[in-house]
Amino acid sequence: MARLTKSQIISGVAEGAAINKKQAAAAIETLVNLAYKGAKDGFVIPGLGKLVKVNRAARMGRNPATGETIQIKAKVVLKFRIAKAAKDAVLTKK
Repeated sequence: MARLTKSQIISGVAEGAAINKKQAAAAIETLVNLAYKGAKDGFVIPGLGKLVKVNRAARMGRNPATGETIQIKAKVVLKFRIAKAAKDAVLTKK
């Protein structure tokens, strides 16, 4: 299956929830805004996964162009951890 576009996702949500596309777009936008606001504390979408803030430690890296060793600073990143139910649904053996 090809990658879904935003309009295809909106159409699928509208059809699945028996609502119009404008309402589906508003619902998706609300979910995204809630995820942005809740990311610092960990935002969970039941059955899909969790958005978490992770502290990445400083480390040594390498410049791929020159091969020079460089120090990469510590930083905070966002990661999405997939729920077990989602893994099982996608990675089932046939």
